[in-house]
Amino acid sequence: MRKLRLLITSVLTCTTFYSMACTNFLFTKGATKDGSTMVTYAADSHTLYGELYHWPAADWPEGSMLDVYEWDTGKYLGQIPQVAHTYNVIGNMNEHQLAIAESTYGGREELATQSGAIIDYGSAIYITLQRAKTAREAIVIMTQLFENYGYASSGESFSIVDPNEVWILEAIGKGEGEKGAVWVARMVPDGYVSGHANQARITTFPLEGKNSISSDNIKKIFNPEITTVYSKDVISFAKEKGFYPKDGKNKDFSFSDTYNPVNFSGARGCEIRVWSFFKSVNQDMQQYFGYASGRDIKYDEKGYATNRMPLWIKPDEKVDILQVMDFMRDHLEGTELDMTKDLGAGPYACPYRWRPMGFTVDGKEYVHERATATQQTGFSFVAQCRSWLPNEIGGIIWFGVDDAASTVYFPMYTSSTRVPHAFAKGNGSMMKFTNEAAFWVFNQVTNFAYTRYNLIHPEVRAKQKALETQYTEFVKAVDNGAQNLLAENKEKAVAFLTDFSCNTGNDLVAQWRDFYGYLFCKYMDGNMKTAIPGEQNPKVEQPALPEWFLRMLIEQTGNKLEVVK
Repeated sequence: MRKLRLLITSVLTCTTFYSMACTNFLFTKGATKDGSTMVTYAADSHTLYGELYHWPAADWPEGSMLDVYEWDTGKYLGQIPQVAHTYNVIGNMNEHQLAIAESTYGGREELATQSGAIIDYGSAIYITLQRAKTAREAIVIMTQLFENYGYASSGESFSIVDPNEVWILEAIGKGEGEKGAVWVARMVPDGYVSGHANQARITTFPLEGKNSISSDNIKKIFNPEITTVYSKDVISFAKEKGFYPKDGKNKDFSFSDTYNPVNFSGARGCEIRVWSFFKSVNQDMQQYFGYASGRDIKYDEKGYATNRMPLWIKPDEKVDILQVMDFMRDHLEGTELDMTKDLGAGPYACPYRWRPMGFTVDGKEYVHERATATQQTGFSFVAQCRSWLPNEIGGIIWFGVDDAASTVYFPMYTSSTRVPHAFAKGNGSMMKFTNEAAFWVFNQVTNFAYTRYNLIHPEVRAKQKALETQYTEFVKAVDNGAQNLLAENKEKAVAFLTDFSCNTGNDLVAQWRDFYGYLFCKYMDGNMKTAIPGEQNPKVEQPALPEWFLRMLIEQTGNKLEVVK
């Protein structure tokens, strides 16, 4: 999501903190146990309402025009010609198992606006999903949209995934006076994982050669040997604007270090999320903690960071879908920045800090951690592309609303012709509560759990994992049934998958609504109550506050609370 940025230090340190941000983790076929490709996404915004979008497949008359609206604000941007046929899209994944996600990095402020531009990052995603079948097609369509109609956003990292390939595309607009964007796209090597979280991550890249092309030859992208594509002026534009020395060698040019130089906030608020994920799958990542924490970023004479993490890494072991879901639930546990361990967690070990992130005490500036799991998530997902299955069955977007650490991801087949009512667009809004909407039902549970996290969240976690494990078993049976139906009749197979997806989503919300009632009864008023079979009144416990907290309380209050005998 678009970042709102608060500059809280001098120009020399230029620390920036984010009130909106998103996280993507990417998985190639060779990195997963079942051979699927996957991408995760958390749409983190204090004003984004969590719902599941749907664009049905459609045929359009010649001469049709498409109205384009900015995703963040709903502002009308303009019109572009419609194509003859658009594909079915569920959330951020289409019927051909193509998924696209993003995270905003902002980048150079002088490039953040472009008058007259029609394509913002959100419309680029959803228009492309309606028009492309593969990741390579998506790169062509997205970059041509930027070139033809102007780019109406700041710097953006895109994850583009199909059943066989995983790509990262990073783009930034050209600012006022010149239409379009400069960009680089790289394919993640098979067997590797990658990630990005509001800091551009593509540094140097191979120039024109066997495995790389510029946009002058973009049609060559369909050659499977091509693994890097870049706009023809990505370097010359930087030189023209003075972002890179005119006599600088092209081979030494770094996209990220030029268009989004990493500083303390880029590392501590953004790269730390990627580092924590990498650390979960590869034991050699501790060496990058100094960089990712922002405490030890080393720079060369060009101002380029020299000790950055790799763009992608090879995991020690292959991962499965349940592990991938849990990567989105990280609060820096097991690191020295563990959010459950410091005073800010309170007596109930709550790994959340209300905004603003930055604060000042005695003239010194400080910052709360920004972990992957955060309270302001509108929705998140794991898109799973399975090449061994027909497209009607292979594409699943495991979708959830609210905080990823407390949500439940349910399986939504992306050939479906409708979405569950509980998750549907228009069922409630950010300022209109309804107990029928998944977003509000999950927020009730999550916000209640925040009040006594170490007591209530374990119950949320247990139910979450039981349901997600159950859903993975359901999917195996549904896959088999759908394949049998598909051999007989495609429409019947799609109807079967649609019914399963919608029934599962609606049932999940009904269960979570009842779960809130159970938790509220058990934990209201600071008590912890347990029903006693055959008795009217429950057992009541009142867990004591931890000793460290009581000692701090006494240190602050002196003898005010002391019992006098």
